[in-house]
Amino acid sequence: MLKESFFYGKVLLFGEYGIIQDSMGLSIPFESYQGSLIFSSDDKKMAEWSNNELRKFYSFLLDLNCNNQLPCNMDLDKLEKDIENGMLFDSSIPKGYGVGSSGALVASIYDSYAINRISSKGNISSEDILKLKGIFGQLESYFHGKSSGLDPLICYLNLPILIKGKNDLNAIGIPEQGDGKGGIFLLNTGNPGETEPMVNIFFDKLKEEGFRSMFRKKFKKYNNACIEAFLEKDFAPLFANVKNLSKVVLDNFKPMIPANYQKIWQEGIDSNAYYLKLCGSGGGGYILGFTQDIAEAKKKLSKYQVDVIYNF
Repeated sequence: MLKESFFYGKVLLFGEYGIIQDSMGLSIPFESYQGSLIFSSDDKKMAEWSNNELRKFYSFLLDLNCNNQLPCNMDLDKLEKDIENGMLFDSSIPKGYGVGSSGALVASIYDSYAINRISSKGNISSEDILKLKGIFGQLESYFHGKSSGLDPLICYLNLPILIKGKNDLNAIGIPEQGDGKGGIFLLNTGNPGETEPMVNIFFDKLKEEGFRSMFRKKFKKYNNACIEAFLEKDFAPLFANVKNLSKVVLDNFKPMIPANYQKIWQEGIDSNAYYLKLCGSGGGGYILGFTQDIAEAKKKLSKYQVDVIYNF
């Protein structure tokens, strides 16, 4: 009998692309969205599609196993039987929006079919966090070509994770939400993005010395400073560095920003009403926003869907 476990989405507050290049990152669970493995749904079309997608993922896992590349022991026979019996992944997490749709699925599969799995309950060591990240990176590579494993890790543990380097990750507490005027929001572009093409563009850009230099001297500097200020709840340097980061991304990551959102991105910087940054790999989906005045930001962005996810 399949146990019913829900896995939430995630939001990478800071570190998009940076964590690939060993800068800091901060990712948090996003409980507005969730997914779980189930056996029946009133939405027959969705159920058939999801079951077929699980079948493809199972084939990928089977190939890994046949080539002795499966990163953990899994009961693939049970997985196959459950798929044959109509299992599907029932999820409210939008695909291609940078909030963990594939991460939640991978976490669900690992939780239900991994043998001697590392538990997501109780205190977890840094060593086990790294092990899980490695396992999830290989499993999620099916969806993105290459994966850090971070998204499934957040979805599985349902804990904020601070990334200080590729091999330095820790579950941490983040500041409690306040009741002030400022906050963090998601801006819905209305169109999903695709991770793999965006990541490929990034790696192509890294071949350019100028881009590499900018990334080291500016992106990494502002990104890391944002994380440190956020964790300290030190808002003056937080917003100063988010503004600088927003400028750097607009100037150097244009392919990752939908063309019809580049103008409002610049308007936020010019007016100081809000600052935008990528949510995940970009190319569509959600854009992340920071503001010292949510009401003012919503007024400026009245034509767009703005969802507040954290209050300062």
